[in-house]
Amino acid sequence: MHPLPILLAKDIYFIGVFDPDIRTFDIVMKTANGSSYNAYLIKTDEGVIIVDTVKKEFQDDFFHHVDALCSYEEIKYVIIHHIEPDHSGALPELIRRAPHAKVLISPQATMMLKALTNTEEINFETIWTNKQLKLGDKTISFLTTPYLHWPETMSSYVHEDKLLFSGDVFGSHYYDKRLFNDKVGDFSYAFTYYYDHIMRPFQNYVRQALKLYERFDIGLIAPLHGPILRENPQYYIQLYTQWSHKQKQSGQKILSIFYLTSYKNTQEMAQSIMEGSESVEGIITNMYDLASIEEPNMIKILEESDGFLIGSPTINADAPKPVWDLLSCLMFLEKTGKCAGAFGSYGWSGEAVEHILSRLKSLKLKVPPLEPLKIKLIPNTIELQACYNYGVEFAQILNGKMIEIDMA
Repeated sequence: MHPLPILLAKDIYFIGVFDPDIRTFDIVMKTANGSSYNAYLIKTDEGVIIVDTVKKEFQDDFFHHVDALCSYEEIKYVIIHHIEPDHSGALPELIRRAPHAKVLISPQATMMLKALTNTEEINFETIWTNKQLKLGDKTISFLTTPYLHWPETMSSYVHEDKLLFSGDVFGSHYYDKRLFNDKVGDFSYAFTYYYDHIMRPFQNYVRQALKLYERFDIGLIAPLHGPILRENPQYYIQLYTQWSHKQKQSGQKILSIFYLTSYKNTQEMAQSIMEGSESVEGIITNMYDLASIEEPNMIKILEESDGFLIGSPTINADAPKPVWDLLSCLMFLEKTGKCAGAFGSYGWSGEAVEHILSRLKSLKLKVPPLEPLKIKLIPNTIELQACYNYGVEFAQILNGKMIEIDMA
């Protein structure tokens, strides 16, 4: 049995549930310490507000918590900050039990709400930044925080308690029944990992959310996953500020060349491309062997790069797995503005370069319309010079040379 409701602030309770055994979340995230589905209940002298729900599989524990605090007739509002199933799974049953309660969602969540509840007959209202809910002695301001990490996500702030319901922002997949950040174990790795895999692709939106949060005196942060941040919440805000404002030296463009090689042929091509690109003023070029680089480092390098090239041999008419592992890392990144291309040596058919270019274009990266750089077997002197020239031209484009970019 999960613990009874936990008091966070005056008349505000944690009514979420713990999932200590989950080891993979949303396919792409490892959850070595389990996770939690955080939900909250606010009591006022004019009624009750439910803040988010839990995954459907855990709804019995959720309703056990609600039953311990109020009757369903007392529930006036249900705020859903994020309608992903792990936070809205219990909502259909909650609406059935409290049909008079008004559901508050962002406008973008309207169709998802109707799909989730499988009905058009829902008592709901859409809310956004600057809208307020006043019920009894509690005043809640709503904040639109889209793409953190779905288009419909939002946050809210309880003025009387200086409490920010942050949605997925400031969350972490980390189970500890002690719940509060000053009581649980060291979850810093989980907090960082969560940002890297959930928030990093939307850093511009992170910065916009932080601007909204600046309006308020935040004394406690209640996210949708992981520990409640009651001790020094500004520390976590500062971490997000630091991570979302990373800057490199002005005027420099970073080009990263990733390569995979069987007989050093693609490596030789990469080396010549690097020499050509480095001859262009303002370009810093680095080379990385995909056979010996781990995913966290791939993500970090890709994030810091203004442009990147992928060199691959062709094996069984395709690029080898490490190349696709690198490409899969792009889902964790803000890709806007990044320039990319591909090259490689081959023995028979040479399809790898086209496959890579096709994937880069489908991800909406800027792919310059350069002649595909493919060399059969061992590159000769003339071919290596062509690689050098390719490096020069790609670097010039990266540096601002006007050319029509293919983003089809």
